[in-house]
Amino acid sequence: MLKRTYGDGTEHGKHYNRIAMLITLAAAFCGWSFGLGGCGGEEAGQNLSAPIGGSVSDHPDKDSEELTSDVVRFDLELDSYEPAKKEYNFYFTYKMVHPWWDAVALGMEDATKQYEEKGIIINYEYLAPDSTSAEDQKRRLSEASLRDFDVIGVDVADVGAVTPMINSLMEDGQKVMTFSSSDASGEDGCSRIAYVGNTHNYEDGAQLTEALCKKLGYCGKIALLVGNEGAPCHEDRALGARDVIAKYPDMEIVETAYDEDMIDKAYQFTKGFLERHEDLAGIVCCNMSNPVGAARAVIEDRREKEIVIVGMDHDVEALRYLRDGIIYALGVQDCYSIGFDTIQVAVKIADGLLPGEAYPEMTEETTTIIYQDGAAQMLQTLYGLID
Repeated sequence: MLKRTYGDGTEHGKHYNRIAMLITLAAAFCGWSFGLGGCGGEEAGQNLSAPIGGSVSDHPDKDSEELTSDVVRFDLELDSYEPAKKEYNFYFTYKMVHPWWDAVALGMEDATKQYEEKGIIINYEYLAPDSTSAEDQKRRLSEASLRDFDVIGVDVADVGAVTPMINSLMEDGQKVMTFSSSDASGEDGCSRIAYVGNTHNYEDGAQLTEALCKKLGYCGKIALLVGNEGAPCHEDRALGARDVIAKYPDMEIVETAYDEDMIDKAYQFTKGFLERHEDLAGIVCCNMSNPVGAARAVIEDRREKEIVIVGMDHDVEALRYLRDGIIYALGVQDCYSIGFDTIQVAVKIADGLLPGEAYPEMTEETTTIIYQDGAAQMLQTLYGLID
């Protein structure tokens, strides 16, 4: 029987028990305002959804259903490439077991099913630790290299620490790609073959921070929750946030903390921000977990009307906070397409094709900034929730 092994270490047969969370997302924006003192807020009434990674554009003529299809694609089909073999074996390891990577797995599974319909079997392991560790990732890569996989894929936990391991595997004749949220590229000294995933984490952080700044009238003190130190996606988003804040003389980042992509740590760090900065105006969150932790702390401190929170992705609790006006904006990545395209590129790499022949060296996926009036529809579409 066809086997796939997932992040919890369990094996699933070809009748895969699909994760209940589907991530078709509605994107629309309705301006709203806080009762802020000292700085002017933005004017309400805008209606926009800005996709990053393609063109950034407004959608004045589209209804919610049309906007939904712009955020995450579920109608993907395999391209016309005919694989050279009838069976492939892949190994994928990523930063940590987390719902974000479960969403990537949905796209992977659908791609493998479409290959299976063509008589091509894709076996893959999709494994990660409970918390991010570059040393753990290096160990997993080393062990995978001994098991005769056609392609090894890695979502890089730390560029500096993991790049030498990738280069060593490539020198030994392994075919290594990067995927998902974090790349290690040639500019980093990495010899990996190709990358599929978010190519614009810096822009994600910058655009979310621009939205926050505009909301605050370009005035106020900001705290920054990053995630994992050394993780390219988190660090790049944080750099984008810092560069935007630096443009505005009446804004400053008063504290930065690394929460390791854990809600509880983000909550504790935010509690500290609030205790030390009575005039804190906003929080920029650089991963999927920290908007939830930040919102919990702000609610507990009864300052949800004072503090603007922006962050990443589609956590159900974060979407409820978005709907309720506690989180201002979320940047939602097209995780499904990342997973689907990762499998397609892995097949081509396994067949010996190089970037430029049948796939790009970097496959670009989108992020869309979602605002309050899209949240209720997203909750219904993703989780079947009407509340």
